[in-house]
Formats: sequence, structure tokens, C-alpha cells
Amino acid sequence: MTEPATGVMDAVLDPAETDERAEPAWGAVVSLALGVFGLVTAEFLPASLLTPLAQDLGISEGTAGQAVTATAVVGAIAAPTMAIITKRLDRRLVMWALTVLLILSNLLAAFASSLPVLLIARIVLGISLGGFWSMSAAMAMRLVPMRLMPRAMSIILTGVSVATVCAAPVGAYVGDIWGWRTAFMIAAVVGALALLVQIATLPKLPPAGVASFRTLLEVIKRPMIRVALLVVVLVASGHFAGFTYVRPFLEKVPALDIETISLVLLAYGIGGFFGNFAGGFMAERSLKTAVGLAPLLIAVAAALLLTFGASPVVAAIAVAAWGFAFGAVPV
Repeated sequence: MTEPATGVMDAVLDPAETDERAEPAWGAVVSLALGVFGLVTAEFLPASLLTPLAQDLGISEGTAGQAVTATAVVGAIAAPTMAIITKRLDRRLVMWALTVLLILSNLLAAFASSLPVLLIARIVLGISLGGFWSMSAAMAMRLVPMRLMPRAMSIILTGVSVATVCAAPVGAYVGDIWGWRTAFMIAAVVGALALLVQIATLPKLPPAGVASFRTLLEVIKRPMIRVALLVVVLVASGHFAGFTYVRPFLEKVPALDIETISLVLLAYGIGGFFGNFAGGFMAERSLKTAVGLAPLLIAVAAALLLTFGASPVVAAIAVAAWGFAFGAVPV
């Protein structure tokens, strides 16, 4: 996705300071990008590790997929409410705490011995993902002068792009060689590195406004916000309902080996990377067109997989197109 709608919402709930920062804190911006990279990496891992994860825990792949659902549902709740819940806390402390939750969630997943433990891990990730992701835009507004805001957001979104390209294929490859638990351990290390950089670079950022649920309701009343949230819910629901099970599908229908699946997932990530640029380009010219075309392409890709997915070539093209479409959703 090209830009978080919840980031706009949080910028209203948690406004920037009245006095514009004179010098940009680029190190702090990079630390946010690292945090986003770690979060998106952790979010994508189950899709690439679903088969061995389900086998190890003795559950079906469909049941294991609930780990993704748990993260998405909790993240959707955390995103618009985190600024309110933490309204009196220094934003630096909030981001540190959310990154600690990222590390904790990956460690819990790595050592999970049952589905309930795995679900708890993914719920913790949902809190971290929704809160960190939504507050990043408001944080960026306070870390750089307003004229440099586009550059700051592009740096933060680079974390999304890199994770989109790398997380799924690397996760599948690492899981095949060293086991799925190792992939989550590596994700925990990434989170720890992000936390260290944040501790070193994020300045004190006391809350600049007092957010409330009343403010949240007023924001939600805005037509554009309602449309953006509806798009997020529908697209994310459709995406995760299908893409979560892409590895089992590729193993059973076109019968691909793990090396080929890793390459197909890499194609998905590369598609998402270019989809980010295409989505931004289309949104600048016609937001309605962009909002309509990207989800339509996801539907077409899913239909191709269902109809002609037994062909390895068609399956690979459809997965890459799916990645492009999901990356292009302008929210």
C-alpha cells in the first residue's frame, strides 16, 4: 500500500508542534523506517512459513492462518486508538514500547508450542503494528521541517518496500534451511536493531495535543476518512484471506518446490515495490481510478490462480500481479 490512511488520522489526533523544527532529525526518521521494516517483515512471515508452522504445531493450515487474522484485527483497532490511549506520554517512549512489543511478539512466535501461544504472539504484533504504523506520519511531522515532509515519508515507506520485497522469499528460504522458528528469531533481531537505533536517535517528543475518542469520532465523520478506512478494511480483508495461503497453494496445485516458491514470493515482493510507485502515480492523477483498479487487479490475480493456477507460469505471473496490485492500493 502506498500510504497509510491511519497515518493521516493520527496526524489529526496527535498534531505536530506549533513551532516547526529548524533542523531535520534524519537519524530519527531512519529509525522509524527500520521499525516499519521490522513490523512489515513480521507481518509477512506466516504466509511464507504456513506449511511447516502448521505441521510443527499439529494444526491445519487453515487454523494456522488465523495467526494472520489476529494480527490484522488487532492492528485495525490499535491504529486509530493508540494516540488516544497514549495521549499523555512522550511519543519517543511510545515508539520504544511498540518496538519492544515487536521484539516480544517474534520471540513468543519463535518459541510457541501451541496455537494459543502463537495467537498471543500475533495479537501483540497487531498492537505494535497498528500503533507504530499509524503514528509514524505524525512523528515524521515533528522530526523534520514541513518542506521536507515528503522526503521523510518516502524514507519511512522505503522500509515497507524493502520488507515487501524481502520478507516472504527470505522467510520461506530460511524456514526451509533452518526452520520456521529461526525466521522469527531473525525478525526479533531486526526489531532489536531498530530499537537500538531509536534509542540513539529519537528526541524527546512530549504530546502536542490531547486526543480523545470524541476527536476520533469527529475525524471518522469526514467522508474521505470513511472512504479510506472502508478501502483499507475491504482490500486488507480480501488480500489476507487469500494471500495467507499462497504457499500451500503453490505447493499443492502447481506443485512447486521451495526454491521456486521463494522465487515466486520474490516476484510478489518486487511487484509490490513497483506497485507502490504506480499507485502513487495513479493517485496523483485520479484517486478514484487508483482506488478502483488496484483491488480489481487483486481479484483478477486471485481468479487466475483459481482457474489456471495448475500452470507454474500462470501461477507465478498471478502472484507477481497480486503483489503489484496490493502495493498500488492508494490508502
